[in-house]
Amino acid sequence: MLNATDLGHNISLIDTFDLGKKRRTGSYVLHEEELTIIETSASPSIPYVLKGLDELGIDPKQVKNIIVTHIHLDHAGGAGLLLTSCPNAKVIVHPRGKRHLADPAKLILGAKAVYGEQFDALFHPILPVPEERLIIKEDGETLQIGEGRILTFLDTPGHAKHHFSIHDSKSNGIFTGDTIGVSYPQLFDMGLEFFLPSTSPNQFDPHVMLESMEKIKALAVERIFFGHYGMSANPSHVYEQIQYWLPIFIASGEKVMSERSSDSIALKQQALFRLLFDQVSHYLAEKNISLEGDITDIIQLDLSVCSMGILDYLEKKSR
Repeated sequence: MLNATDLGHNISLIDTFDLGKKRRTGSYVLHEEELTIIETSASPSIPYVLKGLDELGIDPKQVKNIIVTHIHLDHAGGAGLLLTSCPNAKVIVHPRGKRHLADPAKLILGAKAVYGEQFDALFHPILPVPEERLIIKEDGETLQIGEGRILTFLDTPGHAKHHFSIHDSKSNGIFTGDTIGVSYPQLFDMGLEFFLPSTSPNQFDPHVMLESMEKIKALAVERIFFGHYGMSANPSHVYEQIQYWLPIFIASGEKVMSERSSDSIALKQQALFRLLFDQVSHYLAEKNISLEGDITDIIQLDLSVCSMGILDYLEKKSR
């Protein structure tokens, strides 16, 4: 079964099977003179990246640029491992992310705090990226990778401070990582384009997230390429969904903080997760969609991590 999809405009999407699930994370391949990959996913996904390159007839030695939108491990954790197969590639990263790819010790500690005993299965091994193979791109800087194809890097915090989004001149699309949410293509199959904000700890800020979304909206892009997962050719609907859900997420967190002020953070997180999952399930039920199978597991995991980030933000705000 093929795991590389043609998205047009000389862009292919390789399914990288994060969590062992289809259409969870992906790597985008830009077929240009400087062959470029955007997003690596975590290290257990690298065999899928290499299989996808093989399907596309690409020798990993041809890869010149590996771009990560941000350094969370489900987007960049496999960069060091992928480099071992791509001897001619450099890794392009946000200025705030460079030192963590060179020395991932803090990334590993942070992920272990969130994922606990699941860490090894989800992320191991995390290899450092040699300093000489790291390139940073500041806000507004560009990279020409082929005739008529310029990538422009935009600082887009909100999900994380070490996050940029990449505008592609050929497709008039933008690779947004997690800045403006997560897409659930499993629900596209049921007739619904559905997007939720990604509010994971520990740098989530809803106001900054909305500012970054406005920055993206101002570009009048025609398509959005998500880290999770795939492309939407309906940007206005993406923006509407994030603007709809983000206030609900924050209000739900404030409700839990108020009503369960004496509870432990773990109990608050469980309560917020249940509240968010009930709201999402109710919303989908109104669209005649019932959650079952892989999509339930994926949304539950996302909302569990989102709950941690919302409470972390509100606790910092209260201090």
